[in-house]
Amino acid sequence: MSFIKISSAFDGGNIEVIDANNPDNIRLALRHDNAAGFMQWFYFRIQEVGGMDLTIHIENAHESSYPEAWEGYQAVVSYDRITWFRVDTSYNGQKLTLRFMPEFNSVFAAYFAPYSHDQHLNLISSVQMMPHAFVEHIGKTVENRDIDMIVLGDDADETRKKVWIIARQHPGETMAEWFVEGFLERMVDTSDALVKSLLQQACFYIIPNANIDGSIHGNLRTNAAGKDLNRAWVNPDAQYTPEVHQILQNMDWTGVDLLLDIHGDETLPYNFVSSIEGIPGFNEYLSHLLQTFKNTWMAVNPDFQDTHKYPVNEPGKANLDICSKAIGERFKCLSMTIEMPFKDNANLPDSIFGWSPERAKNLGKSILHPIAAVLPHIVKSDLNKSMN
Repeated sequence: MSFIKISSAFDGGNIEVIDANNPDNIRLALRHDNAAGFMQWFYFRIQEVGGMDLTIHIENAHESSYPEAWEGYQAVVSYDRITWFRVDTSYNGQKLTLRFMPEFNSVFAAYFAPYSHDQHLNLISSVQMMPHAFVEHIGKTVENRDIDMIVLGDDADETRKKVWIIARQHPGETMAEWFVEGFLERMVDTSDALVKSLLQQACFYIIPNANIDGSIHGNLRTNAAGKDLNRAWVNPDAQYTPEVHQILQNMDWTGVDLLLDIHGDETLPYNFVSSIEGIPGFNEYLSHLLQTFKNTWMAVNPDFQDTHKYPVNEPGKANLDICSKAIGERFKCLSMTIEMPFKDNANLPDSIFGWSPERAKNLGKSILHPIAAVLPHIVKSDLNKSMN
């Protein structure tokens, strides 16, 4: 007789097993981030279940960081960890319940399609072989892992605009690195005329994963020291938030003319941006750039919209601990947090895949157009040079 086996002892894994003896009543629990109280991310493997009708209860879903996010949510599963599809999922105010019948004996389930450290290293290694790209080591994480930065374009040309892209400050928001993969796939296409034009105007600095430790631990929101990196940008601590400390140090060396900070939102089933309207330095110049960026993106990709989003901060009320707000104020530049859904894009739903790695990658490819729309209007700030 075969017994059901459930494990999460792998890169990004996260689940606790309460009882796995009955396929009709498998009882699991979310695990907290390794050094903080956040929890929402799950990723596990279940074996010896081919052809069985499974009912899987995550019993402490109501205690998660964002319990309202379970409403309308559908979990993803995969047999090969390449194709991830949605399965019947319900939430009764306490338990999150997955119901499906695996075709094969081994299946993975997750909050969203994972992006492993091996995938990250493959991405870094493949991009560096392009003629206009190189990979730079900019520091170490809390647990002494490498922080990688990809540079695209002529870094030595001071006339080029400086565009920064950061992903996965929150490690459980894996769609962010899928987005960056799509962006990079297009940016290394030397036959793409838009890419050629962008590289003549700008140099790009890309951090595909700012929180390597948290990603490997299977954390939702924090690094290995239990710190939320996206709340550490005013005065980052070199010991507890070395990731932010070292990224910001490099920003001061290069300057920043445009920042895109890539995230995922647990609750809203839309793609949107949260920008810098509430920073003290927001003005008509930045407002024009922001509106041009959003209008262009909506025109080229219907997956992006500007109706459903976070409330806009009142003037002077932005939280400057947050990356996009801190950098917008520090460098007087257009700076945005880009949010994608864990659920689906409710405007263009996909009942099989929901919001998926493929759609995140396509969104990343399409962002070249709004970048191209604003670059000619960006005035390089003297602040950039003064900080070198």
